[in-house]
Amino acid sequence: MSKVRVIDVHTGIFDENNRIADEIRRQNQADQTLLVNIMASPGAGKTSVLLRTIRELKKQYRIGVMEADIDYAIDAEKMECEGIPSIQVHTGGECAMDAAMTKQALFEFSSKDFDLIFLENVGNLVCPAENDTGASVNVEILSVPEGDDKPLKYPLMFQVCQVVLINKIDTKKFFAFDDEAVTARIHALNPNAKIFFLSAKTGEGFDQWTDWLKAQLESRS
Repeated sequence: MSKVRVIDVHTGIFDENNRIADEIRRQNQADQTLLVNIMASPGAGKTSVLLRTIRELKKQYRIGVMEADIDYAIDAEKMECEGIPSIQVHTGGECAMDAAMTKQALFEFSSKDFDLIFLENVGNLVCPAENDTGASVNVEILSVPEGDDKPLKYPLMFQVCQVVLINKIDTKKFFAFDDEAVTARIHALNPNAKIFFLSAKTGEGFDQWTDWLKAQLESRS
């Protein structure tokens, strides 16, 4: 007779995370707060895009920022210099935020006091795509220097995002980047993804992105 113990596991490892994520979305909906999760590779321009976005919206909306990093607080300090309430979240070595971390940060942040909260996630294209943070909107920033092949290499990231921002379009003269190819690759994975081409340096293309974001904010009630 076999002495091997057999344990029936009926709860997936992500079930608890997903439960908390759904709880966050329900609470933010009740508070009419839009939580936007910003994801990208290191160097893609998350903070630069976020700063320009905030500058264009802060006169109309109450905005807060949660900066997630493995260590240090340089990005949160940049937000504070802009006069934007921010908190730094150290993930304890984890490569991405999860729903429990997000819930704790929101509790410390009094999220009901904001119309819009940005979560700038840890920089990479793998772990953040795997964890539901409870955000209402997931945004991926892909920079021109990274290449137009990234949707082929990191498909999950582009599948879970409602918006893809193609940043650093001012550098196209230096890099081979095919707008039509990257658009086709993203839409093959996620037909409903909104794609905006922009430059955090020059401001080109930001109107379309911020207009879309305003529409999400105005439709909260």
